[in-house]
Order: sequence, then C-alpha cells, then structure tokens
Amino acid sequence: MKGYHYVGLDVHKKTIAYCVKQADGTVLNHGTINATRKDLYCFADSLPRPWAVAMEATLFTGWIYDFLRPHADDLKVGHSYMLRAICASKKKNDRLDAEKLADALRCNWFPEAYMPGENIRQLRIALRYRNLLVREHVRMKNKTAGLLMEMGAEYNKQKLHGRKYFNALLDDIDYIPDSIKALTRTSHESARYFDALQKRIIAELTANPLLNERVEKLMTISGVGQITALTWALEVDDPHRFANIKKAVSYCGLCSGQDESAGKARRSPLSKQRNKHLQTILIEAAKLAPQWNPALARVRQKAIDSGANKNEATILVARKLVAYMLAVDKSGKEFIEREITD
Repeated sequence: MKGYHYVGLDVHKKTIAYCVKQADGTVLNHGTINATRKDLYCFADSLPRPWAVAMEATLFTGWIYDFLRPHADDLKVGHSYMLRAICASKKKNDRLDAEKLADALRCNWFPEAYMPGENIRQLRIALRYRNLLVREHVRMKNKTAGLLMEMGAEYNKQKLHGRKYFNALLDDIDYIPDSIKALTRTSHESARYFDALQKRIIAELTANPLLNERVEKLMTISGVGQITALTWALEVDDPHRFANIKKAVSYCGLCSGQDESAGKARRSPLSKQRNKHLQTILIEAAKLAPQWNPALARVRQKAIDSGANKNEATILVARKLVAYMLAVDKSGKEFIEREITD
C-alpha cells in the first residue's frame, strides 16, 4: 500500500505497545499507551495519514477494533496461531512484538483472521455465556445429588430436580443435618436459576431479527436443532467466506492435520486449529441426528459397515451436517432432501 504508515499494536489488558513504520521500514515512532478509549483516541488522532493497523487477536482485541475502525484507513486482526513466529525469537518484549506486527503488515504477509461485525460478536458472547450456564446447571444438579448420597439419603433420580418432590423429600428426611440441607437447597435453587437464565438467553437469541429467519431455515434439516443452528449462525457468520465444503469442515475441526515431508505423508488426529465451540456442538449433534434423519443414519451405517468405529462414524455424520448447513446457509432456502431411487 503505497504511502501508507504501518502501525503494529501489541495489546494487553492495561497497556498497548505500538510501533509506527514507513513503507521502507523506517521507524517513525514507538512507545506505550494506556489501554483506554481516551488515550487510544489521542494516539489515533496523532498518526499521519494514511495509516494501517495490525494487531493480534486477544481477549481485548474486540473493543479496540471497534474503536479504531472509523479512524483507520485499514485495520487487520492477526490469527494468533499463525503469529507464533513472534514468540520464537531469542529476544522478546512488547516493543519488538509491535515492530514485528508492523513489519508483517508492511511486507504483506500478515495472517489476517476473520472479524465478524460488532452485532454478531455481541450475540456470540451471549451464546457462549449460555453454554457456561448449562455447564454450571449440570454441576449444581450433580452437587445436589452428591450431597444427598453423602448422607445416605434415598431419592427418586428422575424426580429429584423437580421443586415439589425435592421440597417434600427434604421435609421428610430428619437424619440429615440442617447445615447439609441448606447446602442442598442452595445447589438445587442454583441449578434452577442457571437453567431459567440459559433458556431466557436462547429465547432472546432466537427472536433476534439478525438470526430468526436464518435459524429457521437451518432447522429445516432433520437432526439440526435450535442450539446447533444458533451456534452455526453465530460462529460462522458469513458462510460465503468458505469457498467449498472442505474449508468449512476444516474450520469446524472435523479433519486431521497433514504432515508431509520428503515424499512421506502422515495424518495426525483431529486438528487443534479449529473453532472449538462449533466442533463440540456438531459432534454432539452428530450422535443424535441419525435418529431423526434417515440420510445421516445411512452415512453412519455405511461407515460402520466399512470398518469404522463409532467415533469415526460420528465424525463422518458431522461432516455431512456441515455440508447440509453450508448449502442451506449459502442458498438462503429451506432444506429439501432428494429421494434416493434404485
């Protein structure tokens, strides 16, 4: 980019190290500012035009990206895994990190990561928070049962987490200390609270106009439920950024890494370079989807008949789910399964 000034930002919780370079590599300025909107505005206002910014994807990148976007002529967020070379040098500090980010942008080999819009990122945070609530809900249910088991109490496992049965159970048991009863009630009420809160978040997400129509079309695929559709819509955002199914499968973490050297190729287990949220949901969905989708059931059975174990068959079903959802999402049409004729 001719005439540009290249800015590398090494972002931290409280400070941001920066380095400003010209196209020929000359360092114009470097230093550290506080990670506040006021200091960031003064910094952006002082930069010579035009200027481009590069920074690594971190927990704090989102708000900085949104704040600088109206001011910068070009703004890129780097893929953390692809920027590992920064950590490989013998000498490493914030100033050098910022300088290397500026050099990567200046030399046009900066590994840019996809950055969804601000609205989508906010909804994505809500969905991921809902997943946290579900985990806490299960933990509190298990803790409720565990406290009763420690005291040797007998209970109906299927009814335990119902309010009426639970209250009657504690009232009837007189050999459990009051302190343990109080802890058990706390666990029980916490589980109910977490469950109610996660359901409210799902209802709000489903009713959101940015997601409503898209989620409904994804759910026309038999075996794709509300959570799977919401996760796909928010984690993928724009389906057209995947040129083909293989790229989407790779993003979802449903393929292995490739290691080839000197004519010898080796396949590793499922790659860790993936969207872990999508991977988890898709694998869980793939375990249940064949019960409602005959086509996916055939995929699973064919894999098992060919010698694959249950886990390998599940991965194949998950890949087919990705193909279905990508097709629906790109076309914007409801899913219609083709009939198989002999």
